[in-house]
Amino acid sequence: MDNLIGNKFLRLVKIMDELREKCPWDKKQTIESLRQLTIEETYELVDAITENDWKNLKEELGDLMLHLVFYAKIAHEKNEFNLAEVIDGVCEKLITRHPHIYGDVKVENEEDVKQNWEKIKLKEGKKSVLSGVPKSLPALVKAIRIQEKSKQVGFEWENANQVWDKVIEEINELKMAVETNNFSDIEDEMGDVFFSLVNYARFLNVDAENALERTNKKFMHRFSKMESYAAKEQKHLHDMDLDSLEKLWNMAKNDNM
Repeated sequence: MDNLIGNKFLRLVKIMDELREKCPWDKKQTIESLRQLTIEETYELVDAITENDWKNLKEELGDLMLHLVFYAKIAHEKNEFNLAEVIDGVCEKLITRHPHIYGDVKVENEEDVKQNWEKIKLKEGKKSVLSGVPKSLPALVKAIRIQEKSKQVGFEWENANQVWDKVIEEINELKMAVETNNFSDIEDEMGDVFFSLVNYARFLNVDAENALERTNKKFMHRFSKMESYAAKEQKHLHDMDLDSLEKLWNMAKNDNM
């Protein structure tokens, strides 16, 4: 089985070499030109995961793997590094950061594993526990990662009730900011509300990003149904009053088809 996987991977590498040599489009690409395409491929992978769509998950993993090989190929051409070094590097990192598997460190649970991981990263030269949070992450995902990482050094609430109290506190502060009509304060307090809600979701073992995306999809689905209902009556949503729109919305909510 290992040889089969190895041969398949080498086939991908060989195809990448051929495309880079012979295809006008592939020859032209740089790490900068690939960046946005890689982001799109990553989000397509996320969509497949959210939809629990294994068929597309397999395809999107392949697309993303192609991009990884592509970046390594370009780096090799520029004498920066090669694919073998990339693979060897991640293997060594995994071994170093799992001393409970490849060493004599004892752990009791997954939290111990995470804490050891962060301690090892600091020993490797990381200046901050939060330095591994990518700057370009979407804000909601970044909030999740910040909270997960700060937890590893003990900066954490004791229970979900405390976090919910913090949510209420932040909502009240937002209300006060709204009353002052100071936009900067309103924006700050709104951010605090979002951050505390993300934290509460984490305490409930809910993926805040996925929860919001499910709501996005649900809203889009129901809104499309509203448009469909209106079209059957030869109407447009923008010509209808709020009561009529609310009626269509409730119809869409009750229609499970």
